[in-house]
Amino acid sequence: MEVTTDDVHDSKVAASLIVGADSRAEVEGSLGDGAYDSSEIYDELEKRGIEAVIKPKENARTDTGSISRSVAVGMILELGYDTWAETVGYGKRWAVETAYSTFKRLFGESALGRRLDSISVELALKVMFYNRLVNM
Repeated sequence: MEVTTDDVHDSKVAASLIVGADSRAEVEGSLGDGAYDSSEIYDELEKRGIEAVIKPKENARTDTGSISRSVAVGMILELGYDTWAETVGYGKRWAVETAYSTFKRLFGESALGRRLDSISVELALKVMFYNRLVNM
């Protein structure tokens, strides 16, 4: 988990999250929406042998970026988005979105802390509590 301010885009911290997750467990794949369609993220996943299932942006081309991104773009152009999504398992991403939605319904969308370090502790405790609830 990485806590940032509103002005930091998720894609800017994704590489560090990939490194952290890969150091703690064997990561086979990463699901991400179009916000994670960046060379830095694809490069980090490829370097670690992690399959990237990231929705390319609508104007994506096959002649730019990493090989796995080019393959994804080519598949979408050839098969269409729906067939690509079904083939690569992109629909599994919604299980994660459901977990985030449930978390936000339980705890709200904001933190009570005022400083970033306080907010980090607050969110870590909420995550710990949430994990205990769903694993009862």
